[in-house]
Amino acid sequence: MIGVAVVSGKGRALLDIFRDRRRLAGLTASAIAISANWVCFIWAVGNGHALDASVGYFIFPLFAVLIGAVVFKERQGPRQIGAIALVCLGVGVLASGTESLPWLVLSFPLTFGLYSLLRKIVPVEAMVGLAVETAMVAPLALAYLAVRPEGGAILLADGLTRSLLIAAGPVTAIPLVLFAFGARRLPLSTVGLLQYLSPTIQMAIAVLAFGESFTPAHGVTFALIWSGLALYSLPRRRARAG
Repeated sequence: MIGVAVVSGKGRALLDIFRDRRRLAGLTASAIAISANWVCFIWAVGNGHALDASVGYFIFPLFAVLIGAVVFKERQGPRQIGAIALVCLGVGVLASGTESLPWLVLSFPLTFGLYSLLRKIVPVEAMVGLAVETAMVAPLALAYLAVRPEGGAILLADGLTRSLLIAAGPVTAIPLVLFAFGARRLPLSTVGLLQYLSPTIQMAIAVLAFGESFTPAHGVTFALIWSGLALYSLPRRRARAG
């Protein structure tokens, strides 16, 4: 990420961050938040709880709407409130019909909600911010790998697995750059509701690729959530048309 930032002409902006204690402190906090989110997600997928991760990310937009209302005083019209109510009902149905680990499910909206808030309020470009975050996390990751007696998958895995692990870096970084870019330009409540795309895809992967069970509660949840999303988007589209 530092290399990409430098090649993109962001080297001076990158150095300025390390001279600014306030912005550096904010990015340190966001690095901790996103790292905690990564750890929970990787553990969930690796231990047969991909659907639990999906439930957690379904809850996240509700946290984003709450943060937007409390911190940024973002107001919602009647249709938006109705849409959010449908989403809340869908999440409630999903939570009640899924045998989830409470700490795991709640860890996703808490950690990513905090990350979203920090990336919105810290005045830094998306690419530069992510470069600083990963620069702070990298030494800790390297130290963890160094003390593992068996060396970890990077050393022991076959070539294909090792290549996939390395590819996971840019696959993770690119969406985060785009997310940070959009989070500073959109209302946090809008960002939150758009986040339902990710857990929907995650749920599909959990069921179709990992073989986890898709219950009637999941079907009801999909119907309620996507109905809410459709209702939420109507006023904005009409406003543009007028």
